[in-house]
Amino acid sequence: MSLKTLYTSIACNRTPESLDWGNDGLIYFAANNVIAVFNPQFHGSVKIVRTLFGHKARINAVCVIRNASDCHGGIHLASGSDDGTCILWNTSEGQSSSPARFTLSGHGGGVTSVDAYVDASNSLIVATGSVDSTIRLWHAIDNEFVCSQTIDLRTGLTFGLKLFTLVGSNATMLAYSTDTDMVNLCVSQPDEAQPEAGNKFVQIEQLRGHVDWVRGLTCTRLPESDDYLLASSSQDTFVRLWRISPRKTLTAQKAIEEIQFDEDITLEERTFTVVGKDGGKYHYALSLESVLQGHEGWVYGVNFCMRNNQLQLLSSSIDKSLIVWTPSESGVWMESVRVGEVGGSSLGFYGGKFSPVGRSIIGHGFQGSFHLWHEDTEQPGLWKPGIIIGGHFGGVRDLSWDPTGGMFLMTVSADQTTRIHAPWRSRATTAEETWHEIGRPQVHGYDMQCLTLLSRYRLASAAEEKIIRVFQAPSNFVQNFRALCRVTEDPEGDSIVEGHPMGASVPSLGLSNKAVYEVEQPEADTRHIKDMYPEHYFNPVSMDVPPAEETLMQNTLWPEIQKLYGHGNELYSIAASSDGSLIASACRATSSDHAQILLWDTQTWRIVQQLAAHQLTVTQLSFAPNDRLLLAVSRDRTFSVYEREQDGGDFKQVMRSDKTNGVHTRIIWCCDWSHDSETFVTGSRDGKAVAWSRPHAEGTDGQRGCFTSNRVLELKNESITAVAFGRKKLADDRYLVAVGLEKGIIKLYALGQWNLLLNIDQSYAQHQTVQRLSFRPHVDDHQLASCGDDGLVRVYSIEV
Repeated sequence: MSLKTLYTSIACNRTPESLDWGNDGLIYFAANNVIAVFNPQFHGSVKIVRTLFGHKARINAVCVIRNASDCHGGIHLASGSDDGTCILWNTSEGQSSSPARFTLSGHGGGVTSVDAYVDASNSLIVATGSVDSTIRLWHAIDNEFVCSQTIDLRTGLTFGLKLFTLVGSNATMLAYSTDTDMVNLCVSQPDEAQPEAGNKFVQIEQLRGHVDWVRGLTCTRLPESDDYLLASSSQDTFVRLWRISPRKTLTAQKAIEEIQFDEDITLEERTFTVVGKDGGKYHYALSLESVLQGHEGWVYGVNFCMRNNQLQLLSSSIDKSLIVWTPSESGVWMESVRVGEVGGSSLGFYGGKFSPVGRSIIGHGFQGSFHLWHEDTEQPGLWKPGIIIGGHFGGVRDLSWDPTGGMFLMTVSADQTTRIHAPWRSRATTAEETWHEIGRPQVHGYDMQCLTLLSRYRLASAAEEKIIRVFQAPSNFVQNFRALCRVTEDPEGDSIVEGHPMGASVPSLGLSNKAVYEVEQPEADTRHIKDMYPEHYFNPVSMDVPPAEETLMQNTLWPEIQKLYGHGNELYSIAASSDGSLIASACRATSSDHAQILLWDTQTWRIVQQLAAHQLTVTQLSFAPNDRLLLAVSRDRTFSVYEREQDGGDFKQVMRSDKTNGVHTRIIWCCDWSHDSETFVTGSRDGKAVAWSRPHAEGTDGQRGCFTSNRVLELKNESITAVAFGRKKLADDRYLVAVGLEKGIIKLYALGQWNLLLNIDQSYAQHQTVQRLSFRPHVDDHQLASCGDDGLVRVYSIEV
């Protein structure tokens, strides 16, 4: 059995230094506990090609080592995490081997900042900043990394770190910023008290000028010069550039240099002396080069790039803009390019990076979104948006395939959104099919919990509130979906295009998506309210490539057509019959009254039946494909099966597990039916997955007998949280069953006697609890979708 990952979707962590662009052309970004490897030039499209698993908590910082060498196992990536460790990675190794080369442990709290640098002697130095108010310096001894120095900040928090080598002395300088308005400069110098201990970083200067926390630092050597330029960005909305220049002699403690701008400006130049690698003394001058003003909000990050032998600086701000700064011939830094979001209710950018050659820019936003721009090759200076990936920034709790043709996958998350993922192929003949987020039907005010699709264009979802909301796709989405996924036969879509709303919008302070039938055109001499708050108003768009983040947030909403009231607590599970005529739902419960299952008729939107069997929350519901059987599993360690009368009448309970036949001894988390409605599987916290089948002989009442368990899978010290049947049998007439575990592993079995076919570990599956598994319908091969608490959504192609 072989496995291929077709799609990986996840958002970037919401920390300023969680993304970097490597010299290999790949983008490495922190995605919950893993590092996702993003290829922005994947066969004419974009794709997450790999994930690096090693940390046990959220990753805060990712740093590509720019001048990495083959020393120390080919390390060229470093990351810091809330688990208190920094990991050094060799990402060039094959996927079959672990890319984590060294784990640096010692901090008493989460690592928030990381920088790594190969110095003049070809030794790798690593600096890590932590919430334990220390900065640690690491270097290799006997093929192991040890902490050579700890800088105590007393109560400070590290926001920025940057290591670089001073020209001439070859001494290493460390610049760091904390929760103050200053930048501290330290230089590695011989320890006079203990010469045998080697060099230690000693503070030699403080850069003052900002009036709020300094959040970002970057440094570069100026072209055709021995000078360095250090850039600092702050919450005071300014970017400051500092020049560090070698001096042959030290004539005075302070020198004054006058630079002629529009008027005379006098800049203070301070000097300092360091001991070089050769033991000699070297002098340097430090001065303020420029103050860049252009942002209206906190500036989180700065990044230098050399392009066409010209230095450029990229700044990213919470004001929803990225600015490229370029020095003029007179040396004055000017804004040359400004890019950013046109609309949407996002809160701006946490960071941004140049591509290695400076022809592309990527920014990551407050909601984990990506924004990519490429410079037009025919019109230099014109930057155009590029195709991008998307993903949830909260745990993904449920998923469902398009029941009509399996053309897309829909997911809901604790990030309060519902998203649609679908395959897309560029018009280029050589393009490979890639998956993208193409719609966001619901942006809610509560954390989403569960969903079910009644048909391709009708959705029922529930959040942490007491109602079910029903949505129907608008005509603009149907048209764009057909164009992107090349859908030709679509009878349901034809009826929507003809007479349904164009789109939907969310009013201020509202939770319901309101239908938009016609886009209002305000008069020329009046200002419409939608011009003042454009993020809340729908504008029809025509798409031939996957939409950008601002389009997804504003122009792909589905109108809400119904609310279903009836439960007394927050909804927890929901399921629909295959024909979409019935919805079964259950809410959180601590008593039998609240644990009732409600059945809704989707024609009248009324409750047609209440099914009482459980004492605690029903954790999952599942209709059999023949729509005659309904299965429910519960926190009370039991499950129940209901069967519908032949004439389409009420459901009648035909089985409820108890101590004599229950098998499970802990919470039953999950269940699923086989494609032929003959067998179902239940999975629980006790590590057991049980297959239940029904004897073919009929009982005394004319119905077939109860389901019995004859195949039990027991995984010691595990918790089974998700199960799914393949949509067809294997060649040897056995069922294919996927089992998801609490630790994130997915196992594939042939259900005869639970023969293990494939184990998908945390590098390729989830790294936190698997919440839901589902095989894609209406495809020739086996394609499995998974989602979990880590925010990952994955689609696999499985060949048996």
